[in-house]
Amino acid sequence: MEPAFDPATLTQSWPKPANPRPIVTFGAGSIVGDAHFPAYRKAGFPVAGLYDPDRAKAEKLANEWGVKVFTSVEEAMAVEGAVFDLATPPARHAEVLSALPDGAAALIQKPMGSNLEEATEILTLCREKNLKAAVNFQLRFAPMMLALKDAVRQGWLGEVVDFDAWLALATPWQLWPFLKGLPRIEIAMHSIHYLDFVRQLLGDPKGVHAKTIGHPGHDVAQTRTSAILDYGETVRCALSVNHDHDFGRKHQACEFRICGTQGAAYLKLGVNLDYPRGEPDVLEIFPKGGDGWVNVPLAGTWFPDAFAGRMANLQRFVSGEDDTLVSSAEDAWNTMALVEAAYQSSAAPATPLAKRP
Repeated sequence: MEPAFDPATLTQSWPKPANPRPIVTFGAGSIVGDAHFPAYRKAGFPVAGLYDPDRAKAEKLANEWGVKVFTSVEEAMAVEGAVFDLATPPARHAEVLSALPDGAAALIQKPMGSNLEEATEILTLCREKNLKAAVNFQLRFAPMMLALKDAVRQGWLGEVVDFDAWLALATPWQLWPFLKGLPRIEIAMHSIHYLDFVRQLLGDPKGVHAKTIGHPGHDVAQTRTSAILDYGETVRCALSVNHDHDFGRKHQACEFRICGTQGAAYLKLGVNLDYPRGEPDVLEIFPKGGDGWVNVPLAGTWFPDAFAGRMANLQRFVSGEDDTLVSSAEDAWNTMALVEAAYQSSAAPATPLAKRP
């Protein structure tokens, strides 16, 4: 007789490195104060300092967190044994990576460049400079996602055959001024997290059907996306994303439904429902052999805990404590290829209807 499902047995965190390395952060945008620094402080990771070409912006953030401001890229690069944390706009990644010492460890903010061409340039740089580089697809490290993957690994869902992502919410795009004027927004900057997580859970799809559009109420390039990932005749995978559902909290949603042959899971991604303050994340599992939904008490949230797990894996890989670098530059390129395919699909004409005879 199999043991009953016990949510307390599910892994929800990534082990910390035995000897954390100093972190040098490039960029002083809102994501650093909202997630990077809170996560590193909570995990006990030392932050050596930050650099941003906007000195006033850098000093403001540094004063809030009690960290050093580097006066130049060269000064920031000189920190011995550092892990370089690139919280930079995608078009600036290659420039910063080019300046890093050969063999350095780097965490690259997603996306891995503005498009697949830039992602390929970044991948080539990482190879040529022998960088130990990972991309900050930190959703993989959220406590709810680690627990879900552990439940799948233990067989509590059976074989995963259905993945649904449903988002209807109001996203404050104004918090990220560097997005203004960019031609690619929704998939490249937001749903890329979900596409990346789907890749980890289900592998690479054969292809994608997608449509991504803006909204007449503002000038953000795209804020609404529908996508179907092709996994053949057994697995269905669909994403419905609407960042313009700005009609109060009552009918907003940010959730995944994952069904297997013997069980299922439901997740609520709380941070997006009141960003950046957020609501609690939720994970419920209907386990194989069970007779109802079981709530999994979570030991943390996507923001900021996933950022600590992401950094922990990179640091442990550099020290030899982890054998695998999750979301390495090599693997992240495949997520960028999926993003590129989605934009190509969106730009292509749909299958036309037949004309009535």
